[in-house]
Amino acid sequence: MMTEARPPTTLLVIAKQPRPGFVKTRLTPPFTPDQAAALAEAALVDTLQAIRRCPAHRRVLVLDGKPGRWLPSGIEVIPQAMRRPDERLAEAFSAVADGPALVVGSDTPQLTPQLLAPALVSSAWHECDAWFGPATDGGFWALGLAAPDPTLLRGVPMSTPHTGAAQRRRLTTAGLHVRDLPPLRDVDTAPDAIAVAAAAPRSRFATLLENYLPATRPL
Repeated sequence: MMTEARPPTTLLVIAKQPRPGFVKTRLTPPFTPDQAAALAEAALVDTLQAIRRCPAHRRVLVLDGKPGRWLPSGIEVIPQAMRRPDERLAEAFSAVADGPALVVGSDTPQLTPQLLAPALVSSAWHECDAWFGPATDGGFWALGLAAPDPTLLRGVPMSTPHTGAAQRRRLTTAGLHVRDLPPLRDVDTAPDAIAVAAAAPRSRFATLLENYLPATRPL
């Protein structure tokens, strides 16, 4: 008897509205709040454009704030739950619980469709319950679930050097078969920004950063 094929994966991006004093505050200094917000916007647009080039059932921006002219076409927008970070992620998965879903942040403008491809091919969920993308700072940049379950995220401590390990352990403790995506570096500090821009030299983020750097060196 043939089993019913899973629907295509929904891709989510979880982000804040890129406005001064609200995003990327650890970039200030050396960057001004306006520059930090502009860099956050560039990183978000780079991420959304990469998502647009990926095969997906839906492409959804889970946003804290309001969309602006920076929002590309073809992206749905749903509001973020105004709760703890772990609950925001849990609620994002709850909103798209009709099939496999994979969430990424907006701190990795070096993201490409090729990096996400292993989790999006037709065989991605064969004998696999979750995809995990570790971040070099100890967090994670991607999390995919074959059957989105908010309880797999609630209570995981966020924004610590051990967040990624704790989240992956939550998955494996639940008996899930987890596959890994390549590690990526988040943009949190100015040295992060420089390293990430070097990894994605043709990105909006890298171009904007290059315009700002002469006024901010040395970092």
